[in-house]
Amino acid sequence: MQEIKCPKCGEVFQVDESGYAAIVKQVRDSEFKKEVQAHEHQLLLDKENAVKLAVTEAQADKDKLIAELKQKLALAESDKKAALQEAEVKKQQELSQKDSRIQELKSQIELDKSQAKSALTEATAKQETEIAKLKNELELEKNQHKLETKTMQQAHDAELKQKDEAISYYKDLKSKMSTKMVGETLEQHCEIEFNRLRATAFRLAYFEKDNNAKSGSKGDYIYRDYAEDGTEFISIMFEMKNEMDTTATKHKNRDFFKELDKDRKEKGCEYAVLVSLLESDNELYNDGIVDVSHEYEKMYVIRPQFFIPLITILRNAAQNSVAYKRELALVRNQNIDITNFENAMDDFKDKFSNNMRLASEQFQKAIDDIDKSIANLQKTKDDLLASGRNMRLANDKLQDLSIKKLTKNNPTMKAKFDELKEKDT
Repeated sequence: MQEIKCPKCGEVFQVDESGYAAIVKQVRDSEFKKEVQAHEHQLLLDKENAVKLAVTEAQADKDKLIAELKQKLALAESDKKAALQEAEVKKQQELSQKDSRIQELKSQIELDKSQAKSALTEATAKQETEIAKLKNELELEKNQHKLETKTMQQAHDAELKQKDEAISYYKDLKSKMSTKMVGETLEQHCEIEFNRLRATAFRLAYFEKDNNAKSGSKGDYIYRDYAEDGTEFISIMFEMKNEMDTTATKHKNRDFFKELDKDRKEKGCEYAVLVSLLESDNELYNDGIVDVSHEYEKMYVIRPQFFIPLITILRNAAQNSVAYKRELALVRNQNIDITNFENAMDDFKDKFSNNMRLASEQFQKAIDDIDKSIANLQKTKDDLLASGRNMRLANDKLQDLSIKKLTKNNPTMKAKFDELKEKDT
């Protein structure tokens, strides 16, 4: 039993172990709930601060970009006004020169009137023709200047609209997308661009995500293309990389070369291509297709706009080698047949040698057994010959045996035999 004192009234009362445990659990749950609520409130505050910071940074980027665009537009307007003023001055000078020329021609006409009426008429006609021609040229120059001014204005308007659309796109991209979503968007972009041309330009091609991670890693997409007879003539391992501008850790394209080369080799691809938006300020990657095969064999780094052009370039180059690859496949199959024949022959030789070895061992064992048998028979023969000799000696001794010899040195037996001999007589 546990004693508990009430903190309000001071009364002491006893509770059993189960009741005490229930009270302790109630107090613990209450404290834990308070801590969870405090933690949730702090998380909400952190989230709101992060959202406000992101919005502030995006707004600052937008304001900076708008200011730069306004500055460029102001410079363009200034250049346009200067060009217009220069054209106007040039036009006035040309008009003044043409007016002076007209006045000179008119004066010349007045001077020539007194000389000859026919000559005056001809000269007047020529001068009027030249005046009309000059007026037409002046009108054409005015129209051309207006057209150039209008074209320049339209180009500036289009550029400004494009910049506004880019600002809206990046603002929406920053506010709605996480780092993972940015990468997936790049993959989707490349897949959509490929599928647009799959039915016409890549009819027999294979382009799917790499889902085989048995080796511990995998690329993003594998592209393989085949000839009409099913011969594969090109294969590419693709890796798509991107990250948000606000990401704390900035990766470089070089960070992914080694893993991409490993994936290319493990998946049996000929080329490796990194489609990257990393290092956006690096002019090396912004100028076009970058060949890094001096570090890793048959590897390229491109921006997304070069995705289809690079596939087309590599595919067209590889199509020229289809015939060679067919011949190579034929030779490889022939080599496989020869190898299989040689393996079968080697297997037959091994089995035949093994059988010959076993037969030789058994033959040698039989010879050894025969030799042992011969030795045993020879021993038996020698024993029999020795036994025959002993029997012949025994027989000789038996034949040489007589009563005389038996009774020699034995008078008693000699006497007995003599008695028997006498009785017989």
